[in-house]
Amino acid sequence: MGSNFADLQPDIQPLGTARDFVDEFIDVLKKQPVMHHFSSQELTLLAEYMDCFGVPRKSTVIHEGDEGDFLAILVTGEAQIVKLQDAEEVIVGLIKPGELFGEMSMVDGLERFASCVTNEPSDFAVLTRQKLNDMLADHPRLGNKFLLMLLDLSAARLRNALHVGDSLGCGASACI
Repeated sequence: MGSNFADLQPDIQPLGTARDFVDEFIDVLKKQPVMHHFSSQELTLLAEYMDCFGVPRKSTVIHEGDEGDFLAILVTGEAQIVKLQDAEEVIVGLIKPGELFGEMSMVDGLERFASCVTNEPSDFAVLTRQKLNDMLADHPRLGNKFLLMLLDLSAARLRNALHVGDSLGCGASACI
C-alpha cells in the first residue's frame, strides 16, 4: 500500500491546508510540551506546509509494515496505536489532539512500526517528507527547529520505553 495519507482509506476527506484551520491547529499544538518553543507565528507558517484530512471512526490511517513518508498530527478526535504481537493486535498507545505520530518512518523512510486506527471521527494535519524539505529550503530556521523538536520527541519516547523496560526487570539491551 502506498504512503500517501489520502490513499490509505477510501473515506478520507481532504479538508485543505492546516492554514485553513490555523486557530484550531495552534490551540491544540500549544498544549503539547514539545511545541512550547514555537511561537504562534511559527505554527502559522508550519500550517502552510501541512494538509488536513477528515477521517471516519475505525479507519486505519497508518498500516504497520507500510513504507512511510509522512507524519501526522491529530487535530480533533482520538486514535490508538496498534501493534501486531503473536498474531494479535495490541493497543500500545492512545493519541489525543495535538499529538503527532509517524515521524520515525517520515525521517528514515523505513516500514511503519505500528498501525494507527481512529476511535472516533478525527481530523489530521499531515506533513510529508517533501513538504518538510520545502520548509527547510524556504524557512531553514523553522525547519531546523521542527527537526530538533522531532529529535527531542524521539529521545523522550526512547527514554520512556527504556524506563518502562527497566521497570519490567530487563536491561536496555534486552528491551530494544
